[in-house]
Amino acid sequence: MSRRAFSILYLLFSILVLPGCGQPLLDLESAPDTAFFGATSMRIHPIFTQVKDWTGDGKPDGIEVLIEFQDQFGDPAKAAGTLMFEVFDYRIANPDPRGPRLANPWIGSIATLEDQRARWNRTSRTYTFQLAFPQVDKTKSYVLTAMFRSTSGGRFFDRIVLEGEEPEVAPTTQPTTRPSLFR
Repeated sequence: MSRRAFSILYLLFSILVLPGCGQPLLDLESAPDTAFFGATSMRIHPIFTQVKDWTGDGKPDGIEVLIEFQDQFGDPAKAAGTLMFEVFDYRIANPDPRGPRLANPWIGSIATLEDQRARWNRTSRTYTFQLAFPQVDKTKSYVLTAMFRSTSGGRFFDRIVLEGEEPEVAPTTQPTTRPSLFR
């Protein structure tokens, strides 16, 4: 190979290959694709959010709330920020079912690494919050709202009705013997 051909190959190599050396394969800080996977919606999980007894004494202690975030593809996502929960009395057949607010708002954080570890459930892919509400009644219906403020400035809101359970009816006792007509 002549010296001139070698020089041309070296120059082409330098122009095409060397500028890429030392650059990361994927720069996550500036990659616009990372925005695809951020939370774009939030919901109070309608099945697993319910009145709960945490102490095991047979009386409900409050409401266990599971919050689920989703990205634009509908897949579970994590989020960072602050949540505010409110519980209202339920008004039947009303355009706004929220009656009077029954307790002061609860504030929950998922803004720090410790908060994330404490509240994230890998199985359900939700954040869990226990709202202490000792006067809760399992037979009553409530309206639960959640407002989320992201650390990046976004906001989400959701509301569900927690329907009360049917009250337990004591079993009636049946006479075991037939009354006698003759005494």
